[in-house]
Amino acid sequence: MEAKENTILTEIYSGTPWEAELIKGLLESNGIESVLKDGIMGTLAPYLSTEVAILVNEKDYELSMQIIRERDNEDDA
Repeated sequence: MEAKENTILTEIYSGTPWEAELIKGLLESNGIESVLKDGIMGTLAPYLSTEVAILVNEKDYELSMQIIRERDNEDDA
């Protein structure tokens, strides 16, 4: 994600490293840039890191949450 002035990152998800990677890919396939927080530890030592957070630009928060909700609804069906 390119650093820009006045960019505020907002956490939209926290969970297992593999689930975070899946959601990150889903967001990016929908044109939303995202970053993983604590993702390196999850890769280097997955037994130490149980939680990875996904951060998106504040302006993308609502759309990101909608995409995650739709995914969750598809999983429940």
